[in-house]
Amino acid sequence: MKTPKAPSIVSDINVTPMVDVMLVVLIIFMVITPMLSKGANVDMVKARYAKKLVDADREDAILIAITRDGKIFVSPGNQQIGLDKLADRVKDLQTVRTSDKTVYIKADARARFESVTDVVDTLRTAGVDQLGLLTEQIQDKNKRAQI
Repeated sequence: MKTPKAPSIVSDINVTPMVDVMLVVLIIFMVITPMLSKGANVDMVKARYAKKLVDADREDAILIAITRDGKIFVSPGNQQIGLDKLADRVKDLQTVRTSDKTVYIKADARARFESVTDVVDTLRTAGVDQLGLLTEQIQDKNKRAQI
């Protein structure tokens, strides 16, 4: 009777499982990344002396985005809402918050001024005292790069 011999040792690395895992991770990142943006995508107004509003980046910050065509989106949730329901929605969001009740507005640079003023008027009528207008910092081309 012949005893079976073990197969010879293979010293090559099998990368197939690693490639499978990396492809799954890549697909997950490709699906999740568009969901990470807060509010609707707008081309914000550019300002030379913009002040950094750190609280606007918080996860529970109340953010209102106004698109070029006048649509209004409210975050958290990134839901499109009409101007008539905006006051009630913001009041509901503010009752949940205990500390910072600032409402941040980011409007598209090409949005009609009337759309922005309508949102601000609606928020002021709803009792919002603190508004933050979000802009982008203009990068000065003449400024030297600091090392």
